[in-house]
Amino acid sequence: MTRAARVAAVVVALAAVALLVVGAGGLPVAGAAPTPATSTPVTGNISGPRYVSLNATATYWINGSGGPAYIDGDQVGNITWKATLTGANLTGVSISPNASQIATAGVPSETNLTVGNVSETITLTVEINSTYMGTSATTNLTKQISIVVPYVVRAELVAGAERVLPFTVAVLLDGSVVGNVSIPSIAAMATYNLTFRYPSAGLSSGSHTFSISLAGEHGLVAFAGGASTYSQTFYVAGPPPDYGLWAIVGVIVFLGILFIFGSRVAARRRPQSK
Repeated sequence: MTRAARVAAVVVALAAVALLVVGAGGLPVAGAAPTPATSTPVTGNISGPRYVSLNATATYWINGSGGPAYIDGDQVGNITWKATLTGANLTGVSISPNASQIATAGVPSETNLTVGNVSETITLTVEINSTYMGTSATTNLTKQISIVVPYVVRAELVAGAERVLPFTVAVLLDGSVVGNVSIPSIAAMATYNLTFRYPSAGLSSGSHTFSISLAGEHGLVAFAGGASTYSQTFYVAGPPPDYGLWAIVGVIVFLGILFIFGSRVAARRRPQSK
């Protein structure tokens, strides 16, 4: 066999081996079914405060995932949401924005709820829509929000001989943090009136105390009077007595007394047997 013939034979053999490798796993074999892509149901959540003070604005975060926009856990389409409000009186109540897109997986979209001066419970409904390549799926989320008269804390801050840069103080109720107040810059020797509103379903009867500390401001600012701490104690009355219940009890006792009295009188009048 000539050298050219041997070279040709080697090339043919290598080509045959390559075809065998490709057929074994390099490329899909004809007739083999590919693994289907999978998606999950549309899910989401609304996070934010359950109670909102009258005439206040509260921030809520909306998140969503799943549906056609997610294939094998990866976002390939769009997740959008639309919010609506229902309630007996929506005067002065609004949400902005009321629709948006969740652009990044796991990063919630932010919206602000502004309420009026009517105490009531409203419902925030959010429709989450997942779309991809002409296919869509939705789910609805709801959150009950109570608009309430808040407990209010007020205090006066006084700056020292130097300008005070913006800072934040924590507000405690009975020793537990219930919120924060952002204080703007205060000019030297100037004052600032701090106001904190605490919305709640109601506190238990008895004494309660709000407290604020300026210990972290290193003496640059103090409360009126020079103190670095401030507290405000107030009393919550218990529910009024149920006079209707006491009236029923009184009637029952009165009838019992009449029964006993009648029984004794009847016993006295009964003739004695001979």
